Amino acid sequence: MESLEPNKKHYLSWPVIALIDFVTIISFENIFYPFQNQGLSVVISWIFLLFAYVIPYALISSQMSLTLDNQAGGLASWVRHSSNNTLGYWTSWMYWVQSVPYIVDVSNSVIVSFSWMFLGNNTLDKRMSTFWFGILTFAIILIFILLENVIKNSLEILSLIGGGAMFIMSALFVLLAGYAVLHGHHIATQPFNWGAFKPNFSLKYFSTTGLLIFAMSGAELAAPYVVQMRDPKHEFPKAMWLLAIMTGFLTIFGTLALAMFFNANHIPHDFKMNGPYYAFQLLGNSLGVGKLLMYIFAVVQAIFMMAQLAVLLDASSRVFAGDVADKFMPKWLTKKNKNGRPVHSYTMTTGLSLFLLLLTGTLPNINTIYNWLLNINGIISPYKTCWVFFAFVAMRMHQDKFHSDYTFIKNKTGALIVGGWCLAFTFICATLGFIPQEAKFGTGAFNHQLLLNFITVIVLFGLGFVMPWLRKREQRREGMELS
Repeated sequence: MESLEPNKKHYLSWPVIALIDFVTIISFENIFYPFQNQGLSVVISWIFLLFAYVIPYALISSQMSLTLDNQAGGLASWVRHSSNNTLGYWTSWMYWVQSVPYIVDVSNSVIVSFSWMFLGNNTLDKRMSTFWFGILTFAIILIFILLENVIKNSLEILSLIGGGAMFIMSALFVLLAGYAVLHGHHIATQPFNWGAFKPNFSLKYFSTTGLLIFAMSGAELAAPYVVQMRDPKHEFPKAMWLLAIMTGFLTIFGTLALAMFFNANHIPHDFKMNGPYYAFQLLGNSLGVGKLLMYIFAVVQAIFMMAQLAVLLDASSRVFAGDVADKFMPKWLTKKNKNGRPVHSYTMTTGLSLFLLLLTGTLPNINTIYNWLLNINGIISPYKTCWVFFAFVAMRMHQDKFHSDYTFIKNKTGALIVGGWCLAFTFICATLGFIPQEAKFGTGAFNHQLLLNFITVIVLFGLGFVMPWLRKREQRREGMELS
């Protein structure tokens, strides 16, 4: 009898890689805020972005991943190897700091999901003050930071389970919405014709596109899995194509399904916060099962968001442990505990989360807080994504120095044009995102949110200048002690 090979390597298939990346990038709720901002015309935006942005983005990530396939630093390694260590540090810093508003946003979503589980309705805004909403959000962040140091792989497994369930619920909504319409359900958006899909190109339209980029970005997150594939040269691009197709399916058909149940011309003011629950409640009523689907979604959403929070907190600490961190980060910030975790990075995350929560305390209600945090993500996240295209352009400008098993656009000029387009488009959309989206121009609310946007970005990105300065002071002090 032949013995089993003792060290046989376990490979991940390309569909699994695509699914892991998909559930990290986009969820059901990501289609709600673009629908509120742009109405039914967002379908045209999704289709345009799919071909002009998402597919090039995924294939650019394929080439970068396969060119630098032995680098654990992901995007920061791409920038460092294609340019220099300083820009690699800035990529690491921006990659970390963009996760902080998202951590607060996800914590808010956890509270909202539990409110629907226990209350069964949208009355959280009436039952809870902004103060207690902030306190609860902060408590959730603290609890999960403590859990990070107690529970290890189980929360990442929970993330895959929650993400898989979320994808099933999203696909189920699209399919059941189609079934309901075929069996007599009245389409809520009227008129439902070609004219309704025509975009209204205005400053508001373009200022909300950053949220679409935020919803669809993250293909580079699959880079570390390249080494776990049997034939990455052929399989990784397949995974990225599947990722783009699944993203396109959810965004385009998910939006069409929303138009079945919500009038795109008169969307509820709290749609971004409560829209997914309204959707499953309306779908359940249409199918004759009452609130059952809404309660199932609330449970799935809670599991998905809590697991996302755990993974985000873990990932946000890794920037302080990278090889580039030693030169740019103070030693006290990279100090690790017995479990190998840089504990002071959690302190930094907690402090910046508290800073954001103090800013949100100046807003009038929970719905405004929820919307403002989403808008902040629509600014900061696309700025981070710019580094993907910067690294690609920098690498293709000096492509003779690099070898890759896969090349996206073999013609150098063509590659630089596409990479440059993606970089410019992302940067412009991120910058236009500073314009408040839920307040009218010239009002006190508009000026207030615009000021908060600038304060947040200046503080979060500005701290990136402080860390190298602190490190230099630390090195001078160490030199004085040695002499």
